[in-house]
Amino acid sequence: MSKLQQRLMREIQQNRNVKIVKTDEWSIPIRTVEVTYEPVRRSTMDVLMTMLLMSIQEADFANAQELSELLLVDPLFIEDLVSLMSRVSLIEQTEGFYRLTPKGQQQLERGIFEEELDVEMSNLYYSPCHLTFLAVDEDNIEEYDDLPELYRYVDEEAEKQENFEEALLIEALQQEDEEKAGVGASQKLISKIVQTDAKQINDIPCFEFVLHDKEQDILFVRIWNALLNQWDSHLEQQLTEKEQLQWREQYL
Repeated sequence: MSKLQQRLMREIQQNRNVKIVKTDEWSIPIRTVEVTYEPVRRSTMDVLMTMLLMSIQEADFANAQELSELLLVDPLFIEDLVSLMSRVSLIEQTEGFYRLTPKGQQQLERGIFEEELDVEMSNLYYSPCHLTFLAVDEDNIEEYDDLPELYRYVDEEAEKQENFEEALLIEALQQEDEEKAGVGASQKLISKIVQTDAKQINDIPCFEFVLHDKEQDILFVRIWNALLNQWDSHLEQQLTEKEQLQWREQYL
């Protein structure tokens, strides 16, 4: 870790007006939470599905062959699409004819197709110092043998927390999925949290640098979060609010 600390110090001191007046290192606790959830894939409804649903809404059709003849589309395509729409409950057969379900009516009106996907599982990483889940690259998660002391402002109640609001879990999962998927025609959404399992807490090192800008005569702090592999503006703001008034007296 000393090599990383030295690299950060060199980076900071590239600005000759900035002087490091304090260095420190400490750890923040991160709880791993295993989440099982039900996702759906949302996409713009294609033209053929729209035409099929509108046809079923307006007339009586007993089978895929009749729809194929009306729309002049290969029966195999129609059969596959009718099978899909039945499976996801957009249509159903009533008294021998296809009918739109309330779900099918709603999706047709919105022009949006939602398909339920298999249940999935993912690990989320909760920081009691940030009071939220952090967007973490799992490649950055390491096991450390020799860790510095715990951060002096850890929220002890939050550190013990094992139950989390569903909205917070869904937001974290959604952010994680969007970062993996990037921009595309379809969007995967989290429809329901099935189960959560709060697992172990790992301590993650952070480096603190209190700095004096000689030109502007101001003191400020930078915090490097080894889990995020970047400067942590949340912790910087927290320390500034709690300690900035003391810095001038202590370090100048």
